[in-house]
Amino acid sequence: MPAATQADDALAVLRRAPGPGSHGAAHSIAPPGAARFRAVMAAYTVLAICAALGGLMLGSVQVPAGTVLRILAHAVLGDGWISRDWRAAHEVIVLQTRMPRVILAASVGAALAVAGMTIQALVRNPLAGPSILGVSSGAAVGAVLTMRFGLAAFGVFTLHISAFLGGLVTLALVFWIARTGGQIAPTRLILAGVATSAVFSALTSLLVLTSPDPQLAARVLFWTLGSFASAQWKLLPVPVLALCLGLVVLILQARRLNLLLAGDENAAALGLDVEGFRRSMFVLSAALTGVTVAVAGVIGFIGLILPHIVRLMVGADHRHGLPAVALLGAGFAIGADLIARWIIAPLELPVGIITAMIGGPFFIWLLRRAAKDMRG
Repeated sequence: MPAATQADDALAVLRRAPGPGSHGAAHSIAPPGAARFRAVMAAYTVLAICAALGGLMLGSVQVPAGTVLRILAHAVLGDGWISRDWRAAHEVIVLQTRMPRVILAASVGAALAVAGMTIQALVRNPLAGPSILGVSSGAAVGAVLTMRFGLAAFGVFTLHISAFLGGLVTLALVFWIARTGGQIAPTRLILAGVATSAVFSALTSLLVLTSPDPQLAARVLFWTLGSFASAQWKLLPVPVLALCLGLVVLILQARRLNLLLAGDENAAALGLDVEGFRRSMFVLSAALTGVTVAVAGVIGFIGLILPHIVRLMVGADHRHGLPAVALLGAGFAIGADLIARWIIAPLELPVGIITAMIGGPFFIWLLRRAAKDMRG
């Protein structure tokens, strides 16, 4: 029987089974109707558009909304449709400075949110996120090594390449530690990721403290807390392409991700190669995380909190959840970056501080909810 048909046959099981954010059938999320899904997608789209417009308007120099829209229309349609009636400086600010930043924030937020939802399904743990595999810490070590020894002089992409390679090496190490009896148990994988992340975080601190460069600590601190300040048009193809390819692959595998929600035994009984599928999805999620860390630094909590919000709104079916969480992640990251640029303007905070201030209380609420579910 084809895997797609098996997945459809398992929907009754999935509706009774708890999702990653629950502990029993009583807390499972019923699949929403098509009208509700369209309404949620429309709301997330409006949120992302409003956040993007705000990101293009606001900053040290404020550009009116009408001017922003005319500049964008002129860039698309040309002089034949829209005549220039704005300052040249505004066009440079919108198209060359803020537009790449908004696109980068949207790509990173969507990628982290999608990776988070995927990882939570793979390990069936509501407290899992993209950093759980240690990829973020490994990517940070790769970037810090580049800054510490001056390797960035070999090209503008050196920092991003080294961060991505650091993440991949970390993933391979975590898989090697977690493997037992030829299989990778989700619990061992989580523990291996946490331990490896702690070791690499300590290594990052050691590299900074032993550096003769007194400015390295400030640069590493800002980078490890995440920022979209380095956004440039020439850097956008990699994260945008990674997001598009990763999202397409994951949506195509959504039925198989759904099978995992019913448990490994049920998924295997329906013909799914659980270990092989889980391994390939972990690699894809880690690649998405590594790309985001390479271009924007370490940004926490997006991949942890947003999947829960989306499951509450559209249910646990990944055919609905993955596109919805990508939209919400894009809007959330743009909004967080806007707050980071506005709150102490003309200076800016690392965006990771904003996501942590929002995500930390939500994480505490999840822990308390989980404890209450276990007692109940």
